[in-house]
Amino acid sequence: MRAKVFLLLLVILPTLASAQRWKRQRYEWVAGIGATQFLGDLGGRSQIGSDWFFDLDAASTRYVVNLGFRYKISQYVSVKTGFSFGEIASHDKFTDEPFRNNRNLHFRSPVVEWATQMEVSWMRESIGSRYKIRRVRGRGRKGSQVYVYGFAGVALLYMNPMAKYDGKWYSLKPLHTEGQEYVPSRTEYANWQLTIPFGVGMKYALDKKSSIGLEYGLRKTFTDYMDDVSTTYVYTKWAPNELAIRQALGYNNVAAGLADPSLNPVPDNIDSFTGACAACPGQQRGDPSDLDSYMFLMITYQRKIRTSRKGLPKF
Repeated sequence: MRAKVFLLLLVILPTLASAQRWKRQRYEWVAGIGATQFLGDLGGRSQIGSDWFFDLDAASTRYVVNLGFRYKISQYVSVKTGFSFGEIASHDKFTDEPFRNNRNLHFRSPVVEWATQMEVSWMRESIGSRYKIRRVRGRGRKGSQVYVYGFAGVALLYMNPMAKYDGKWYSLKPLHTEGQEYVPSRTEYANWQLTIPFGVGMKYALDKKSSIGLEYGLRKTFTDYMDDVSTTYVYTKWAPNELAIRQALGYNNVAAGLADPSLNPVPDNIDSFTGACAACPGQQRGDPSDLDSYMFLMITYQRKIRTSRKGLPKF
């Protein structure tokens, strides 16, 4: 009887120890570096504006860096919070689609983001030995060396769309390029926005404490003004009464030049939202039916944090 109990303990105790081992590795630092892409009214592929990935513009790729902290709730669920800093940009000159190219608008904006996301997987992450030692029993890895997860969360974003005029960059919000605050139906947009990040990621265990990974995330915003473009022109240099419009809107040369930098008058056979003449205010400038989005693709590095006997991280 004692022998059976002893054999049972030999089987159960290592399993219980392995089952609890992940709790001693539930905290980790996360760092990342990668690329951004903007999905909005400006730039895009050489075709009529498309949705999501079908309108990517490689020439407008910019950078992003990230620093964060991950806490493992269970072997399959984690929560991560962190700060990202980068830039997004786009320019109509990068597309051969004739009407967007002629529009000739452009922008860039810093992206300062604080995001918290929930990560879920069907896999157990590797919690094996410190080193990969072959043919040594009892030192094998528990779980998968490659760990794949999906995530979703909420983020606070700071944006400040800017454009260049006469060799100098200007913040576009104070210039009211679409008549915000001058036209009663157009209110000013905010620099701080809420976004919804979601996507997929993977990690590859290098050893007991370190891993590298790849994470792709789409950020869906609740604004159409990340690029300062949304609806219709309230000012265009091709209108017969453009000087009177400029004075009514308080436009100086910078504001007027960035409100309408188009290369040529829009052809007469192009419809406007208001039905006005093609060279008059009311002509389509953006598409308010689709809110702006942006994407991160990052290479990541994770490092486990030591824990105390009480299970708290030791910094």
